[in-house]
Amino acid sequence: MMTAHPRLVRGGAGALALLYVAARDPHRPSRLIGCPWRAATGLHCPGCGGVRLAHDLLHRDLRSAVHDNPFLLVAAPVLGASLAWGRLRPPGRDAVPPRLAYALGGAAMIWAVIRNLPGWPLKPIVRR
Repeated sequence: MMTAHPRLVRGGAGALALLYVAARDPHRPSRLIGCPWRAATGLHCPGCGGVRLAHDLLHRDLRSAVHDNPFLLVAAPVLGASLAWGRLRPPGRDAVPPRLAYALGGAAMIWAVIRNLPGWPLKPIVRR
């Protein structure tokens, strides 16, 4: 029996996830599973808005994407580029440089605090 190559399986799963996010509007209440961190604490995590951001980008709505999560909009390509560059490094080296990992982690913590301040203007867009 032939088995699928792991990269092919991951790529297919990623493509299906993107198709699902593109087809379902996460701006509408109860369209997708909510954030477990938000459900448990009532606070937005650094990734809250990430699914809405992906939906907006798939529909070429940059303005809404910036509104949903500007931190993730900038940090995800930086991390992705670093991981891609890390694949070219010699074996035994870190895929993501430790300084970058700490910088992104620290920035994520700062973003989590800022976005939960009272009166923060970027609240989720709810479409009816």
